[in-house]
Amino acid sequence: MGTPDFAVPSLEVLVRHEYEMSAVVTGMDKPRGRGQEVLPSPVKRKAIECRLPVLQPPSLKDPEFADQLRALSTDLFVVVAFRILPKTILSIPRLGAVNLHASLLPKYRGAAPIQRAIMNGEETTGLTTFFLEERVDTGTIILQKAVPILQDDDAGNLHDKLSEAGAALVLETVRRIESGSAPKIRQDESAATPAPKILKEDCVVRWNRPSGSVRDLIRALSPSPGAYTRHGNRIIKIFRSEFAQGFGRLAPGEVVVEPGRIIVGTADGGLSLTHLQQEGKRRLPVEEFLRGYRIKSGDRVQ
Repeated sequence: MGTPDFAVPSLEVLVRHEYEMSAVVTGMDKPRGRGQEVLPSPVKRKAIECRLPVLQPPSLKDPEFADQLRALSTDLFVVVAFRILPKTILSIPRLGAVNLHASLLPKYRGAAPIQRAIMNGEETTGLTTFFLEERVDTGTIILQKAVPILQDDDAGNLHDKLSEAGAALVLETVRRIESGSAPKIRQDESAATPAPKILKEDCVVRWNRPSGSVRDLIRALSPSPGAYTRHGNRIIKIFRSEFAQGFGRLAPGEVVVEPGRIIVGTADGGLSLTHLQQEGKRRLPVEEFLRGYRIKSGDRVQ
């Protein structure tokens, strides 16, 4: 059970190791991309390529869908980046349902563990497989793997690293369950932290914060949805930045423009903005951005 790109390597690895798939459950076909063409999910495309039966229930609470799953006599549900399963579904497989989560649980429970870890300046994150229970991300832990967050990682490339490493963890988890040797480690509730869905207000750059904090926000929201700031009445998204030096003291939000360079003041220094996007335009490196956008030293962003 899965929908986005993150789940595809886990499906691939189970197919490659010849586990019998009774079905692949994924989201409905949706309008995607610039042209809003109705397309299947990445998981559905991979399932079709692997000649696997696909189920796309409009609602997981539909009794007919539960009957379909019971008829498959499935031993185990493997869930990666999918919806919350109701109790009626969780109770169907003989060996339970396992989930891959992109954090070291109980840290970063919720919808945006990758973004929240980078946003909070973490140097390490990881992956957890666990048995699903009714409360989200609270079940007993099976396996975990730590993954470093490098200074140049953004949410996009960290997502890809975790997706690939997660596939190996899913395979080992299924093997442990198959052999009856899967650990069941209770989560420490006192150490739990949330990773709620990213909202529009989370994407606003606060220039009165330290440079490291602002840079972490930009990394956490790149490539999507993008951190943004306002220049006059225009919105500018920022996708990459670097620590800037040698420009003197700037007020938070104060702009310095040099050839091929935009620097913005923060609480303790400044950041050089290297990849930007004017609202309604393409994402560009700063040199190209400056050829088509008017901004000058002494301006302010907020």
